[in-house]
Amino acid sequence: MRFALGYALIAILSIPAYAQEPGLAKPNLVLQQIVEGLPNDAKQTVRVLTATFKPGDKTVYHSHRFPVTVYVVEGAFRLDLKDRPPLTVRAGEAMVEPPNVAMTGYNPSATELTKVVIFYVSTADTPFLDPLHH
Repeated sequence: MRFALGYALIAILSIPAYAQEPGLAKPNLVLQQIVEGLPNDAKQTVRVLTATFKPGDKTVYHSHRFPVTVYVVEGAFRLDLKDRPPLTVRAGEAMVEPPNVAMTGYNPSATELTKVVIFYVSTADTPFLDPLHH
């Protein structure tokens, strides 16, 4: 019985999750994370933004009302969060900025650009960020 279950498990695990036809791109999972604080209204606003940071450029000190996902296309992006350890994400990586936490994001490089794509799901008419005072 154990051997039959073992062989069945091996057979199931060796089957691809989906069939891929030749010439079709295979998706690459960059980030999977359970988050809290997403909007639960009947309709939400989805925003996809891009930003380029010159060496040393910073965001304003701010917070977001809902989680923000940042994908780094080029360079590195550092996020300093109030009362939490800083996060650095490099090209090809992504992170989720938590809601209602004070933060500043910036390009830590002295010579290279940082390019990011930002994904924000919010309730309608919610500002992208709320500026804060230090």
